[in-house]
Amino acid sequence: MTPQELKNSILQLAIQGKLVEQRPEEGTAEELFREIQKEKQALIKAGKIKKEKPLPEITEEELPFDIPESWKWVHLNQIAESSLGKTLDKAKNMGELCPYLCSINVYWDGISLETVKTAKFTEDDKVKYRLNRGDLLICEGGDVGRSAIWDSDEEMYYQNALHRVRFYGKILSTYFRFVIECYKGIGILDEYSKGMTIRHLVQNSLYAMWLPLPPLAEQKRIVAKIEELLPLIDRYEKAWTRLEDFNKRFPSDMQKSILQMAIQGKLVEQRPEEGTGEELYQQIQKEKQALIKAGKLKKEKPQPEISEDEIPFDIPETWKWARLPDVSSMCLGKMLDKQKNKGTSCPYLRNVNVRWGRFELSDLLKMKFEDEMDERFLIQPGDLVMCEGGEPGRCAVWKETYSIHFQKALHRIRFYDGLLSQFYQLLFYAYANGGILAPLFTGTTIKHLTGQALEKVLVPLPPLAEQKRIVARLEELLPLCEKLK
Repeated sequence: MTPQELKNSILQLAIQGKLVEQRPEEGTAEELFREIQKEKQALIKAGKIKKEKPLPEITEEELPFDIPESWKWVHLNQIAESSLGKTLDKAKNMGELCPYLCSINVYWDGISLETVKTAKFTEDDKVKYRLNRGDLLICEGGDVGRSAIWDSDEEMYYQNALHRVRFYGKILSTYFRFVIECYKGIGILDEYSKGMTIRHLVQNSLYAMWLPLPPLAEQKRIVAKIEELLPLIDRYEKAWTRLEDFNKRFPSDMQKSILQMAIQGKLVEQRPEEGTGEELYQQIQKEKQALIKAGKLKKEKPQPEISEDEIPFDIPETWKWARLPDVSSMCLGKMLDKQKNKGTSCPYLRNVNVRWGRFELSDLLKMKFEDEMDERFLIQPGDLVMCEGGEPGRCAVWKETYSIHFQKALHRIRFYDGLLSQFYQLLFYAYANGGILAPLFTGTTIKHLTGQALEKVLVPLPPLAEQKRIVARLEELLPLCEKLK
C-alpha cells in the first residue's frame, strides 16, 4: 500500500465512523443539526442571511457509503455559509489595496503566504470577503477541491477561484477539510466537478454533495485521532520513498543486464542508414560554434583527448565516446541566501525532489529569483537534473511543460540537438549501478559529485535514431523485469 493509499484508507475509516467509537452520551448529529437550524433561523430573522428553499431528504441511491445511526447526512449549505471570493478586475475595482488569497496559496497541508497578491477592495468588499479564523477554503478550479483552513486573525481576503466555507454551531472545519480530502482521494469529488479539459467545482455542485455529520464531540475525537496518525503516515512515506529508491537503485540482475546491453550497443541492432556517432558529434560542435559566435555560449577550454585507459567498456564502431561538456551545457543551481537573494518568490527544486527517473513535487519550497539575472537557474523541459550530493548522480528528465528554478545541490545538464535526455538518464542509472560514478565522488561521510568531476565523465554517442530505439526498447522491457522481481 502506498503512503497516499494508506492516508486515504484512514480518512475513509474516519468519515464512515470507524476510526473512533460512538458514545451515546455525546448526543446525536440530528440534535446538532436542529441546534444549527435554530441558529440559522435567528440569523434569517436578523436579516444577516437569506432564507433558503428546503432540501429533499437523501435517498438510498444517493448514499455514497454507510454511516453510524448517530450521524446524519447533510448538504453543505444546511450547516455552513459558503461563497466564492471577489472577482478581480483592475479596470473596475475600487477602494484600498488589500492582501488576498488565491488557489496558489492553498495546499492540503496549509496555506502558504510566500506570495500574497494585493487588489483594491471597497469597504463593502472588506465586509463581504474578509476571512475569519477557522474558515475553510476550497479550490474551485486547478486541483479541484484542494482545501486548507485559514487559522489566523490577521487581515486577509480571498478571490473567486476559492470557495470560503464558514460553519455554524461550532462545527469543526478541520473535520470537513478531511472529508473533502477523502472525497478527492476516493473519486467522489470528480463526480461533482464540471468541465472537459479544465475541471471546476461550482457552487451548486458543492451544495449538491452529501456530507457525513457526526456529533460535535465525535468530530473533535476524529480530528485528534487523524492528527495523531499523520506523523506516522509521514514516517511511513519517508520509509516508502527510501525503499522505492533502493529498489530503483538496485535493480534485479535481469534489469542490470538489460541496461548494460543497452549502453554497450547490444540491445538493438545498428543501422548504417542512421549515420554515426562521429557525424552526430561534428553536428554538435557546429551548433556550439554558432552559439559562441552569437554570444549565447562562452568559449570553453578544449577537453583533453580520451585515453584507452579511461574507456569503461567497448561500444559499436558506429558510436563515439565524448566527454559530457563536449555534448551538453552544465551548471549548478542557485546558492540559497535569504539575506542576499532578491526578486520574485518562486518554487525551486532540491535534491529531495529528484528521484530516479521522476520528480517528487509535493513539498516544493520557495525562494527569491530575479527574472533576468537568474534565468540560468531555470530547468527547462527536456533538461536532465542530477543530484550533486545525497545520492550523487541520481537523476531524472524534466518532462513538465513549464520551467522551474533549482538550487545549488543540483546539476542541470542540457544536451545539444541530436542527443536524447532519456537515453542519458538511463545511461547514468546504469553507471550508478555499475560503479562507474563512485570513483568520481568526493567526501567521506557525505558524498558529492562536483562539477569538475562531472566534466570527466565519458558518455557514448549512438546516432539519434538508435538512441530513440534503445529508449523505446528499455521502456518496454524494464517494467516486465519489475514484475518478475
